[in-house]
Amino acid sequence: MDEITQQASARAAGANRWCQLIIGMVCMALVANLQYAWTLFVTPMNTKHHWGEASIQLAFSIFILTETWLVPIEGWLVDKFGPRPVVAGGAICAGLAWVLDSYATSLSQLYIAAVIAGVGAGCVYGTCVGNALKWFPDRRGLAAGLTAAGFGAGAAVTVIPIAGMIVRSGYEQAFFVFGIVQGVGMLGLAMFLKKPAPRPAAIPNRKLAMTKVDYTPAQMIKTPVFWVIYVCFVAVAAGGLMATAQIGPIAKDWGLARIPMTIFGMTLPLLTATLSIDNICNGFTRPLCGFVSDKIGRENTMFIIFIGEGLALLGLMQYGSNPYAFMTFAALIFLFWGEIFSIFPAICADTFGSKYAAANAGTLYTAKGTASLLVPLASVLSATGGWNLVFIVSAVVTIAAAVSAKFILAPMRSRWIGAHNQPAAINANGPSRISHWPEQTGE
Repeated sequence: MDEITQQASARAAGANRWCQLIIGMVCMALVANLQYAWTLFVTPMNTKHHWGEASIQLAFSIFILTETWLVPIEGWLVDKFGPRPVVAGGAICAGLAWVLDSYATSLSQLYIAAVIAGVGAGCVYGTCVGNALKWFPDRRGLAAGLTAAGFGAGAAVTVIPIAGMIVRSGYEQAFFVFGIVQGVGMLGLAMFLKKPAPRPAAIPNRKLAMTKVDYTPAQMIKTPVFWVIYVCFVAVAAGGLMATAQIGPIAKDWGLARIPMTIFGMTLPLLTATLSIDNICNGFTRPLCGFVSDKIGRENTMFIIFIGEGLALLGLMQYGSNPYAFMTFAALIFLFWGEIFSIFPAICADTFGSKYAAANAGTLYTAKGTASLLVPLASVLSATGGWNLVFIVSAVVTIAAAVSAKFILAPMRSRWIGAHNQPAAINANGPSRISHWPEQTGE
């Protein structure tokens, strides 16, 4: 009877962790518009207030920096208090920010709302990714990838109704209505989030190098292996951002942006069609590459994908003057680039443990903010050497990250984990440092 009860409990626990993952994905979808739908509001706001697009877009930059750089703090709160209160607080901030945007009559009010929105988005993003890493120690890549994919899926579903409401009722009404809907939706879902019950156990995925010791963020940042991971993240994120952020200007400069292209029976301008396909690839690659990395290893996946990214960048440079080649290589760039948001959180938890996974992944996530500071370099490079120089520099940086991941990070991380997984090293670190895994291992 005991064995039957245990099996039933394991099945229920396995179903529960998938429910937790789905809740996290929906929360990510609801908060995604704070980033991806912003562009729809810029022109209407400028038309009404005449603030200037550059001044309005400064609010977006403030949002991104706030969202990125506060994630370590929000991750620490998740590890200490659990996911429910952090996502609830993020939901309130996210909803409040768009309501404030609907009433904003000055740039200062817009910037204040951007800070609040950044706090809200960071709370939701950092919590959902960190919680997925804890619930799925055996499938971290897939879990982080599905969660991160939700961040793009939300915009894909809601961008049309938001655009329609802006046309029909004005941007203020769209801000207000969707701010309330998204905030209330996330607040309700937050009540169902919970962290897994810890239980010491053997590492479930023996194909991957995983630590048996839990490290706090303060301990993590003192290790050389963390900084190798961080530099790889910055390199790939910067290389991809430098190219992906310039897709529009490049298409216009090459005279391709308005060329009509027929895809699946629809005729769209080339740039519009390209961006639509790119966003699909950007979302699809996250769970796909996360799943692959669970099977063949993080660094092996990074080596293959990052080299593919570099070759796609060079391919766009060489053959991008052809409309079909432009669309193909642009899609490949996004396909090979978007996976950084699944593999890097997974490798972070593999290396530094589950107990502080949210705070540790959040600390590593600041690499995205660091990389974004390098994006203006693309404009400098294009002014001095044309777009070809942008592609060459981006490709070299990305391929260098691939080589570093395979031949520097992989052996370094393996030696480091092996040394710290020895019984003597674990005992020296104390019982509180033993990695904890969810009781729920059944499917």
